[in-house]
Amino acid sequence: MKKSGLFFIVLFSHFVNAQNFTRKDSLQGGFSFERRCFDVQRYDVDITVDPKKKNLFGSNTISFKMLEESSKIQLDLFENMIVDSIVFNNKKLDFQREFGAVFINFPERLSVSGAVLKLQFYHSGNPIIAKNAPWDGGFVFSKDDNNQPWIGVAVQGTGASLWFPVKDSQSDEPDLGASIKIAVPNGLMNVSNGRFKGSLDLKNGYTRWDWEVKNPINSYNITLNIGDYVHIQDNHNNIDLDYYVLRGNEKRARKQFAEVKPMLDCFESKFGSYPFAEDGYKLIESNYLGMEHQSAVAYGNKYRKGYLGNDNSGTGIGKLFDYIIIHESAHEWFGNSITSRDIADMWIHEAFTTYAESVYIECILGKKKAIEYINGQKKLIENTQPIIGKYEVNNSGSVDMYYKGTLMLHTLRNSLDDDEKWWSIIKKFTESNRHKIIETQDVVAFFSKEMGRNVKPFFEQYLNHTSIPVLETKRTGNKLSYRWKTDVPDFELPIYFTVNGKNVSIYPTREWNSILVKSKNPLNFPEDLFYVQF
Repeated sequence: MKKSGLFFIVLFSHFVNAQNFTRKDSLQGGFSFERRCFDVQRYDVDITVDPKKKNLFGSNTISFKMLEESSKIQLDLFENMIVDSIVFNNKKLDFQREFGAVFINFPERLSVSGAVLKLQFYHSGNPIIAKNAPWDGGFVFSKDDNNQPWIGVAVQGTGASLWFPVKDSQSDEPDLGASIKIAVPNGLMNVSNGRFKGSLDLKNGYTRWDWEVKNPINSYNITLNIGDYVHIQDNHNNIDLDYYVLRGNEKRARKQFAEVKPMLDCFESKFGSYPFAEDGYKLIESNYLGMEHQSAVAYGNKYRKGYLGNDNSGTGIGKLFDYIIIHESAHEWFGNSITSRDIADMWIHEAFTTYAESVYIECILGKKKAIEYINGQKKLIENTQPIIGKYEVNNSGSVDMYYKGTLMLHTLRNSLDDDEKWWSIIKKFTESNRHKIIETQDVVAFFSKEMGRNVKPFFEQYLNHTSIPVLETKRTGNKLSYRWKTDVPDFELPIYFTVNGKNVSIYPTREWNSILVKSKNPLNFPEDLFYVQF
């Protein structure tokens, strides 16, 4: 998901940390038995889109295995969409709808046999149209400068079941990938995730565009992009690069998208190899700002540096790179390859991805500029709600997952005070969790093990509380006393200060400790390296 500076909170309506949750929220965000009892193996999406009527119809063939015996499973489709039929073994199944949940009844209990089962879920209707994508999920129907239809969709947080039937939970991805077949009026093209497998003239005024994804994929990442596109091909580090831009924008795209190659060089050096080489890497010009659709990144930054020409950090450094290319591509590692089980842990996607912006700056401009950029983001932190949301109710918590999240990681890095080890840990984190669904506790356990100390209190303070650590100090003669003031009782964080040009390391806890400092000169704490209060 994208952020938009100081006015971001106003637009981030469906991610607000609301306190009053309903049955509808539990059905969308929870892990009911009817969801947990089966494991999705593959999706085969086949949909026709009518730009004039702004409607669609089609099906999703869902391949799955039973994990627990049951005669009922839960799939999802928004209430405004029509369930035409659900077919299993050539027979229509009964079903009940409750809000966006569709409970499907089988004529007999399905056993745990290891067999791959299939059902066809047929649907139709007019999907919700977004008023301000990608902030509110939905379709965007528009026209390009040549008056050709231009259609996109973004549903992170809202749910993929807005436009096709699916197990709409980040807790389960199709292990064997997906096919996405989208039929559009002749003369238009559809670009989706993965590899292009060919097009088929349906002899009814429509052409179907077929795409194939080899890797597991989040349901909200499955996408379509319909327009009068021109295809630009390239290759870098044995990764196929495919750019789909509106007709007439080829020259601008070739110039702007040159940044993809140094981005890939940087991220592969720090985070490991690109996670979806089998599916290629794509940038697709979109009629909304952008979205991290796996192997099919939506690009709507209008060929400008910065964030639509702006720099949210206020340092000027943000105008030296294309924000959408860098941020959304970093999500291929954090969010797409590594995915949080519950969107309450969405910070795993956004904190690491926002941190990746400074990683890219460090690669191309050096560490000093990266530190300056990170510190420019401090003013955007709100500290009004916890970063972690409420579990099992489709709630992702505070927008501080972005900027406070990146400063949290910045602080963790500098508490280690060993850059070589830090980059080794980060790469091991991405590689050992490649194509995995994880939770906050998994992140905490990993960093505790690799850093050789218990960092659970550290993460708990930054993720679950709105106040930041305060380092209290007292100087009495040659004695310096110090301690942390925090919400978490067993909080610890190594830090250092500089006196007479030398760094002095201390290991404050919540209890008063002291050391001798013979110098009477001022002590300088590195405010640009730690997001704490001195």
